[in-house]
Amino acid sequence: MTTKQSEQTEPVEDRNALLERALIKEYLFEKGYSLEDINKMPAEVVEKLMKEASQYASLKMEEVEARAHFIKELHDDASSLEK
Repeated sequence: MTTKQSEQTEPVEDRNALLERALIKEYLFEKGYSLEDINKMPAEVVEKLMKEASQYASLKMEEVEARAHFIKELHDDASSLEK
């Protein structure tokens, strides 16, 4: 997972990394697995499952980003009307 250094030099988790990990866990859970389960599985199965989970997480993160961008545009448009 990616960390960033704050001014106090304490590592802070990257929010995107936290979201990505949660989405991967969600995908695995929907398939009936956990992160702990995949440690006991054959490497080929783990590779395939994690590739699918990563693709799922990437698509969901893009969706979240698109929605956030859309909401920002709505707020920007609404604030220009208030002037």
